[in-house]
Amino acid sequence: MPLERPPINSSVPHSARIWNHWLGGKDCYEIDRQVGDQIAAANPAILDIARAQRAFLARAVEHLVGAAGIRQFLDVGTGLPTADNTHEVAQRLAPETRIVYVDHDPIVLAHAEALLTSTPEGATDYIDADLRDPDAILQQAARTLDFTRPIALILLGITAHITDDSVYDVVGRLTDALPSGSYLVLCDDTEVVNPRQMREMIEQWNEASDNPRVNRSPEQLARFFDGLELLEPGLVSVSRWRPAKTGTAVPAEVDDFGGVALKP
Repeated sequence: MPLERPPINSSVPHSARIWNHWLGGKDCYEIDRQVGDQIAAANPAILDIARAQRAFLARAVEHLVGAAGIRQFLDVGTGLPTADNTHEVAQRLAPETRIVYVDHDPIVLAHAEALLTSTPEGATDYIDADLRDPDAILQQAARTLDFTRPIALILLGITAHITDDSVYDVVGRLTDALPSGSYLVLCDDTEVVNPRQMREMIEQWNEASDNPRVNRSPEQLARFFDGLELLEPGLVSVSRWRPAKTGTAVPAEVDDFGGVALKP
């Protein structure tokens, strides 16, 4: 059955479409390109952040499917489909993997059919839901995922959209619902490398968008992993989380920190 599509307001910029623009995608409107270009002009590092976060996703999924044997993923705030989506990375290694995507941006819903592809052995589903309603996410995800078996919860660049401390309760309710042996993959923007530019970027974003964001310190991001066991190298710039070995140079830090943690 086709997914019901709410109206898309092409006059207001949306984070998923701006992110798509930064990654070189075409699924955005003129307002998204304008705001995205303004932000990138003020803070060119945001383009490096976007690419580094995408690469972090691929490396984390590859590790979880390979070394950790995970076959279920709950990807919240997935955004628009680009290259190497979670299901593509996971199902290349294990075709039987099951993935549920969650987002509530109307244009992401309009492109959900592109996400709803899967190997015959596995499954891919889409939930139209908001991170602020974890109970709805869990209820709908149970149609596709088996919550008696380990699940990897992915929250990339999404927690910043809940700007107060209620975000810790929201993430906690999601991780509490996961069985032992599950994982949390989480990252978000910081003000470590270029604090002034990152603060200005958030101010510019919040002036233009109807979906505000907040930068958090690495210490604040570490709270999301309380009670979990962070894998090496811990909570780091996403560019430095198990980078591909392309030489001896350590990748430059970007203002997006995250980690991967096991639920005991």
